[in-house]
Amino acid sequence: MSKTKSAFFCQNCGYESAKWLGKCPSCEQWNTFVEEVIVKGNDKSPKDEWKDFNGTSKLKTVSINDVSSAETKRIITSDPELNRVLGGGIVLGSIVLVAGEPGIGKSTLFLQNGLQLKDITTLYISGEESEQQIKMRADRIGSSNENFYLLTETNTQTIFKEIKKLKPQLVIVDSIQTLQSPFVESSPGSISQIRECAAELQRYAKETDTPVFIIGHITKEGNIAGPKILEHMVDTVLQFEGDRHYAYRILRTLKNRFGSTAELGIYEMTGSGMRVVSNPSEILITQKEDQLSGIAIAATIEGIRPLLIETQALVTQSVYGTPQRTVSGFDLRRLQLLLAVLEKRGGFHFGVKDVFINIAGGIKVEDPSIDLAIVCALLSSYEDIPLPQHICFAGEVGLSGEIRAVNRIEQRIAEAEKLGFEKIIVSKYNVKTLNKLKSGIEIIALGKVEEVYQYLF
Repeated sequence: MSKTKSAFFCQNCGYESAKWLGKCPSCEQWNTFVEEVIVKGNDKSPKDEWKDFNGTSKLKTVSINDVSSAETKRIITSDPELNRVLGGGIVLGSIVLVAGEPGIGKSTLFLQNGLQLKDITTLYISGEESEQQIKMRADRIGSSNENFYLLTETNTQTIFKEIKKLKPQLVIVDSIQTLQSPFVESSPGSISQIRECAAELQRYAKETDTPVFIIGHITKEGNIAGPKILEHMVDTVLQFEGDRHYAYRILRTLKNRFGSTAELGIYEMTGSGMRVVSNPSEILITQKEDQLSGIAIAATIEGIRPLLIETQALVTQSVYGTPQRTVSGFDLRRLQLLLAVLEKRGGFHFGVKDVFINIAGGIKVEDPSIDLAIVCALLSSYEDIPLPQHICFAGEVGLSGEIRAVNRIEQRIAEAEKLGFEKIIVSKYNVKTLNKLKSGIEIIALGKVEEVYQYLF
């Protein structure tokens, strides 16, 4: 009889060690190691082979010249946001991990998408809900599909037996933390169990060309629960974010082997499921009657999509000895850099002021072209003079106070024009590309922050 082999795993990051450690060498957290059995005796039978699943068996080794480089086949869903986030549809044989907060709408989104694929046999595996609960949710969504099948099971071998009978064209697993493989002797949700179940699903997806969606949980820090290797194994990692107090949800790509990683899909949570928001710029700009100081509109790009986002700034006299710097949806260090530029190049005394920055709509922006809008919002709040309503900004601010050129300026200008803006302030270094552009919006090209201040105030 072969002996049982065990190892110690960090519950936080998945680091494996042969012995118990007080402090994890990888993530430096204390008391996170747990012992898990990784080989159980000699009952580890060979895994299910998928060679005869669709009647084809492939040779293991192949010359690179014999590999077809044709465009990968995709399933186009009726959800344009999901299609774009995935890079143009669901790739056959891909494995997609979707993570998000509890109650944010992960199960609803993929149940809805599965029900809308009428011509595709979809298997929805749930380890968290009963068939009745899923049926109630499907009735609420108001969609029916004869090719949509449910399976409430957590044992992976039972699941694969059902898959062999049904031969689905799409599999949705909700969630990976509830699955249990008989080959590993540990409880569901443990690191070795998640890794084994994901490896079995990956083997099935690749050998049968069946796309698999895996819904995963996240930790309280906001990271995907389970070992880090889980993210390396899958082809695409999607993060479903949003504030549960607001109706809007953002589907963000963290990793994608078949498309861009900078894509963004926006949904609205309604009583009848997820509604696609096709024009997010309108919801990201607050509709207001009165002109208020400290508000500027930035023309940004997320992936390939231009977005007009409202930036809000509040500058007040500091009550305490140390001025506060508070941001929401923007990088704090970037704000400190912009304040230093304004203090040095413009002579504004932000060192004795509390500064608060908020990006409206609860989204996080990493595009550097938002700098100019942030600077103008800060100056507007500092002077307490509202900015003109029909003006927006697109430009990066350098350390010497110059306005640097940004990419894809034509798309930004077109989006601003579409939403009814009359003027856009851009860098004068973008003018080369703008000479050929014919648009109905007035383009103001400036080179320094001082020129912007003189123009606006």
